[in-house]
Amino acid sequence: MAVHDKLQRAGMTSVIQKPTVLQRLWLLVEGFDGPLAFAVFMLACAGLLIMYSSGFDHGTRFVDHGRNMLIAGFVMFVVAQIPPPKLMAWAVPVYTVGVLLLVAVAIFGITKKGARRWVNLGVVIQPSEILKIALPLMLAAWFQKREGQLRPFDFAVALLILGIPVGLIMKQPDLGTALLVLAAGLAVIFFAGLKWRWILPPFALGLAGILVLVIMEPTLCAPDVDWHVLHEYQRQRICTLLDPARDPLGKGFHIIQGMIAIGSGGFWGKGFMQGTQTHLEFIPERTTDFIFAALGEEFGLAGGLVLLGCFFFLIYRALVIAMQAPTVFSRLLAGSMAMIFFTYAFVNMGMVSGILPVVGVPLPFISYGGTAMVTLGLALGILMSIAKSKQLVQT
Repeated sequence: MAVHDKLQRAGMTSVIQKPTVLQRLWLLVEGFDGPLAFAVFMLACAGLLIMYSSGFDHGTRFVDHGRNMLIAGFVMFVVAQIPPPKLMAWAVPVYTVGVLLLVAVAIFGITKKGARRWVNLGVVIQPSEILKIALPLMLAAWFQKREGQLRPFDFAVALLILGIPVGLIMKQPDLGTALLVLAAGLAVIFFAGLKWRWILPPFALGLAGILVLVIMEPTLCAPDVDWHVLHEYQRQRICTLLDPARDPLGKGFHIIQGMIAIGSGGFWGKGFMQGTQTHLEFIPERTTDFIFAALGEEFGLAGGLVLLGCFFFLIYRALVIAMQAPTVFSRLLAGSMAMIFFTYAFVNMGMVSGILPVVGVPLPFISYGGTAMVTLGLALGILMSIAKSKQLVQT
């Protein structure tokens, strides 16, 4: 009967007893959020365009980028078929496995370039990527079970659930991924009803710390000063952000060249495939972390604003899905997915523009990278699933 009713709503004749393959496929995509799909399509087109230019002499990066997008699209399609209650049922197992894998990384993980972030389980994986989705999934399930009876203790447990994986990821060290996981988790806690009187004190303390750092930069960034709480490379990134000219051919080279590329693009840019900083290889990591600099050089401020508009619409639509979600779990999970997209975009553009430290965060759908693309596909699939569940509740 359920299939019969759906076919009637889709305009199919009621006398069909066995739906055709096309009709069955239509039932799978019915309920997908059109505006969200349109925003993703625009960003995917922009990503392919910029990757073709910035990676034209980078072997098969353009082809691989397209393949990664197709894989992410398939992941999105599959996850979108899973109703939110089943996603909630997986929250505890997925979170537990993710944390255990992080512990395994700390004990016998693979070290590359001074960081221990991978583990070999027959195939080499980076468990911290799992927590980008598993953590908000777990927190949303936690608050769903305590709907209507939230106490300070519940928020304290939520902070513990958040702190364990973030601490393990920071230990690797991987500041960029830790920041993304932290932002997604804090978004769930905030949307669950965390009171402002608990938010403002640490926020004010953070602002005070930044002010002290800016004022005392010459002293704190002296070569013989040890910050203890941060690794040396993390201290160097912060000091380079405050004064890139301190080491223009070393630590500050990335930020300086990124700002030169963006500034030289002007309003309209130099034109497609005409970026000198990009194609003369002055921009480091021009197909990954610093691809926004290549976009700014070739398409200028106008292109950057169009891209910002696409991201703004994507995040706005994700928040609309969150507000219209039928359950606490769905609402909190969709809100955290919106925060993931916001954090990715804000941190990447901020570090390329010189207003945030360089932490190795890709630009969603634009930067090259298969693992991050699959994570984004998972996030989109969750949003589509929640949007479909809203329509089912309404009908």
